[in-house]
Amino acid sequence: MIKETENTSYICPPMILVEQCRIAARGKELVKPFNWQLKHDQVWVVVGAGGGGKEAFRDALAGYGNTLFETTAATESRYANMLTESTVCVSLESAAALIHEERTRDESDYIEGGVDHGRTARVYISEVLAQTPQEQQHLASRLESMPETRLCGIEAILDRGIKYLSTGEIRRTLICRALLSGKRFLILSEPFAGLDIQSRTMLTNFFNSIAHRQAETSQSGGLPRVMLFMERYTEIPDAVTHVAEFAEGALLFSGTRAEYEKFSAQNSSDRSGAEQKRKQDLVCEVRSLQTERAAAYSENSANTDSAPLVEMYNVHVGWGDKTVLDGLTWTLRAGEHWLIRGPNGSGKTTLLELISGDNMQVFCNDVRLFGKRRGSGETVWEIKARMGIVSYRLHLEYRMVGGTDLESVIISGLKDTIGLYEPKSDLDRQTAARWLALGSFSGREHEPFSSLSYGEQRALLILRAAVKCPPLLILDEPCHGLDEEQRARVLSLLETIAQGGTSTLLHVTHDPTEVLPCEHHILELQPGKSPMYRILEQEST
Repeated sequence: MIKETENTSYICPPMILVEQCRIAARGKELVKPFNWQLKHDQVWVVVGAGGGGKEAFRDALAGYGNTLFETTAATESRYANMLTESTVCVSLESAAALIHEERTRDESDYIEGGVDHGRTARVYISEVLAQTPQEQQHLASRLESMPETRLCGIEAILDRGIKYLSTGEIRRTLICRALLSGKRFLILSEPFAGLDIQSRTMLTNFFNSIAHRQAETSQSGGLPRVMLFMERYTEIPDAVTHVAEFAEGALLFSGTRAEYEKFSAQNSSDRSGAEQKRKQDLVCEVRSLQTERAAAYSENSANTDSAPLVEMYNVHVGWGDKTVLDGLTWTLRAGEHWLIRGPNGSGKTTLLELISGDNMQVFCNDVRLFGKRRGSGETVWEIKARMGIVSYRLHLEYRMVGGTDLESVIISGLKDTIGLYEPKSDLDRQTAARWLALGSFSGREHEPFSSLSYGEQRALLILRAAVKCPPLLILDEPCHGLDEEQRARVLSLLETIAQGGTSTLLHVTHDPTEVLPCEHHILELQPGKSPMYRILEQEST
């Protein structure tokens, strides 16, 4: 049932009007018929659980693919949108699409030296500034002076190849390009995901500035109208006036911010009891699974139980004149759960890729895993057999094989493959069913990975990483794109895994609310300082 609270009187016609329309894709209903409108004096944020209709609403507004508003048999059913031709959306999906595009364009195999640096952020952004290459080149040279560039804090990365940018830097580049595109309607989906505290503050201030100026007049004065889609109702900018929430394929709430907060508070108490029961069940099931898997690792690890999981000595990583890590000496021992933190571009993902083997500079450094130096004869399969990984890179790889069903995704974590290329045993299926149940995916084992929302995909990949209860569990921003319920479930799962003693966590996050109680050891990266890192022990979280 929709909760309607707003005053329906207005002077100007709404910019977007939805009256008894459903949202559908290829004839399949994604969201039941509902009413909603965007007025000139309103600033909206849309929230909701992954797969509940929020993403379908966003895609229909943005004109993505085959997701459309469709009128129904109701006599008052209609859809009007004066912003249809002037909408741009920045999302986690668009960031993934950009990385995939850069990989497709890579011509390293065909050029002298074997390295194609690809488009720089400057070239990519300038593509929306003008039609001709000459005009683009002229305006590109002025990007540093443009307020949008300074707002997004990307002056220092303009001449770096997109493929070398961190997750947060890619997101800020996409936002800058969208701001300079001249579009009138800017949809920001999960805008704070992957951004450090400074970048979050800058983006919030920008949003508030535009929204307040829009509220003062009936016209935006050339500024884009911005609408937020967020995984959870936290860090909401002050300028937001209205909230919509989708759940289970329906518009659950549509009204003012004050009324939504009252509505949400009334429902939170009803959920707390069920959440506590779910946590208790989670602990019992995870510990049972860990016990069953422990025997599988005891024989393999017998000769290296006393060896640290990771050792790095005077590690240096960089490309060109850019130094990412320098003089890093650090040890990770079993049972010591570490938090890795630092601003965007400080080298957090690079550090994890040295461990996972995705960065080839590991072979020119002294990096040891499970007691053996990398490059001393061990195979990548021997290393990956003792790791579980959740990362942006892995997520991109799985989006490229999106037809794989959910059961196969989980089982592939046991085989250390992207996708599944061998028959499933009965034990494999039983194990997958139990882990799918932990993530609330029961009964969906034959759905394709590509049919899930971005947040649901990330939640599934966390289960894939944890399924074999590996000695080392690497988590690079694991809660990207997760809604409030998914996030709470995942954090509980990770804390329970840590308490079980089978897996040691290595966790990267920008969000202090995602730091786990077990993470008493902190490696903080400090770009531009000497040394470029510091180690903090027993810091309270």
